[in-house]
Amino acid sequence: MRYKTVPVALLFTMALGTLANTGCTTLGPSLGILAYPIPISPYFQKRKEDAFWNHERYERAPILGPITSGGDIVALDPPSDDEVMRALEKARPVQGNWPFLYERNRNDVRIVKEKIADYIDPPRVYPMIGPAQQHHAHYKCTIYYEDVRRVGWPVPHTLRDEDTREVIYVDHNHLHMVGNVDTGKGSPY
Repeated sequence: MRYKTVPVALLFTMALGTLANTGCTTLGPSLGILAYPIPISPYFQKRKEDAFWNHERYERAPILGPITSGGDIVALDPPSDDEVMRALEKARPVQGNWPFLYERNRNDVRIVKEKIADYIDPPRVYPMIGPAQQHHAHYKCTIYYEDVRRVGWPVPHTLRDEDTREVIYVDHNHLHMVGNVDTGKGSPY
């Protein structure tokens, strides 16, 4: 009886090996269980996208040309509505609601921007930039909106605060080069 079980076991193992090796195969090392996709919450993707958006648009300080004598020293543009709302969202978040349980919205938003300071520091040498002056502009942004909160459990109800006001301070800083500025382009000849 023993002489029949060995070839049957060998044939079974070969058939199983043949079935396991069909389909797409990869050459090289295998990642094992890490080769399968793992679902990730969209919250983490949005957080990364928002961080990149802020870095690209609002966290860089531009370097401008030198200040001309006798010219007006005026700061760059005031903060945009997007920048103010992102600063408000960072200070008082609304995102992350629980649908049908607790939701919060900001409706009828009005933004008032006031420049409260505009001054320039004396020249100094900045590493990797050279001699420059830092120009500061401080803005007080008052945001008026209607705060709507919808609670869905245990008793569904809506809370409305029509006179909500928040104050956000936004600082805009940039540099002005000082002295003979070498742009690095070189001579045209």
